[in-house]
Amino acid sequence: MDIVLDPNKRYTYADYLNWLDGKRRELFNGFVHLMSPAPTLWHAQISRRILVRFTVYIEKHKGRCQAFSAPFDVRLPKDGDTADDKIYTVVQPDICIVCDESKLEERGCLGAPDMVVEILSPSTRKYDFNDKFNLYEAAGVKEYWIVDPREKDISAFILQDNGKYDNGTSYKGEEVGIPVKTLPGLVLGLKDVFDA
Repeated sequence: MDIVLDPNKRYTYADYLNWLDGKRRELFNGFVHLMSPAPTLWHAQISRRILVRFTVYIEKHKGRCQAFSAPFDVRLPKDGDTADDKIYTVVQPDICIVCDESKLEERGCLGAPDMVVEILSPSTRKYDFNDKFNLYEAAGVKEYWIVDPREKDISAFILQDNGKYDNGTSYKGEEVGIPVKTLPGLVLGLKDVFDA
């Protein structure tokens, strides 16, 4: 049965937990953002390639970080209020890395991950480059990557001491490698992401 939600109403994570109709949604400052039910094959392949490389590196180096892929709820409380009925933002990044174990619990991540990777689709381009960019910056996500499958490039943004992202670095080209700041020593080759 479809749940009818008011597009002008602000909802909380407590409301979100009651929506059991199988549709994927995010809450952005209380407002519902519908997500596509499943990614395209190319999107899923790119996500898997990145996730596998992150996970293998973490396991090989016995790191304390963990990598997750969507669907995986990331709740971003404001002003430290973690009650379900006080959280208005819940996102499902394509990939995220969490290094602070205290943020992980049965229902996902409570607080900002250390790194987020979003893979663009035509319908999410503006959302990922604008809305989510501002959201992740404000929440304190230290490293934000936007992967563009069409252009075969990755834009990487690093949070600065002033709480703002830098201007970003765009990585493009088969031989280019991207340093993963969250996992020191790991360099991810674009060829491995797009042409594996």
